[in-house]
Amino acid sequence: MSDARGTEQHDADPRTRFPALPYVAPFAAFALLLVAAPRLPIGQPWESLLRVAVLGVVTWYFARRVPEWAAPRRAAASVGLGLAVFALWVGPDLLFPGYRAGPLFQNALTGKLATSLPAEALRSPLVLALRTARAALLVPVIEELFWRAWLPRFVQDADFRRVPLGRYTPLAFSATALLFASEHGPFWDVGLVAGVAYNWWMARTRSLADLVIAHAVTNAALCAYVIATGRWEYWL
Repeated sequence: MSDARGTEQHDADPRTRFPALPYVAPFAAFALLLVAAPRLPIGQPWESLLRVAVLGVVTWYFARRVPEWAAPRRAAASVGLGLAVFALWVGPDLLFPGYRAGPLFQNALTGKLATSLPAEALRSPLVLALRTARAALLVPVIEELFWRAWLPRFVQDADFRRVPLGRYTPLAFSATALLFASEHGPFWDVGLVAGVAYNWWMARTRSLADLVIAHAVTNAALCAYVIATGRWEYWL
């Protein structure tokens, strides 16, 4: 009798009934917080802490049920790829000042090249630390679950579990890279390069942990660069 109750409770768990939920729910929470941003007191330390706490709890609750977690296969190379993507991200603006000033990068679809954080927040060490923690620790897990572990497999088969991690068709590869680029607003061009690089690395390693490492290194390096140089526009 107890086994039957346990099975019934297990089946009632939405993470079991909807297998895509652990991959999609953290990204949905992330997107909802971004949509709600204009109505939130952005830049207040308590708001930044609440945002990190909510995303952290949601990500922990769902991501721990993802079966693809395993030790990274090529951790050192993943760190190298993350640094390479960071260099490609900031390279165009360093080589060609004013590169993003035109309508190709700033328009009604991509938005403006400006940080969402108010000036007083940029002087708060706590806000900067929380923004860095979110970008380097939470966003890589949230985005890699969605963009590399779920979406390209779902494009190939509605029951994405039948598609091995890291297998791409041309449509799945290109659609994932293009949608990933669109997420990055005025930085869509380097977002596209990053999406192609991360897709390629997933196809090579077939390792979710390696992708999280690469993405985390890119974001951590970019945060360090932003804080060191005051190029706040990279934090949209």
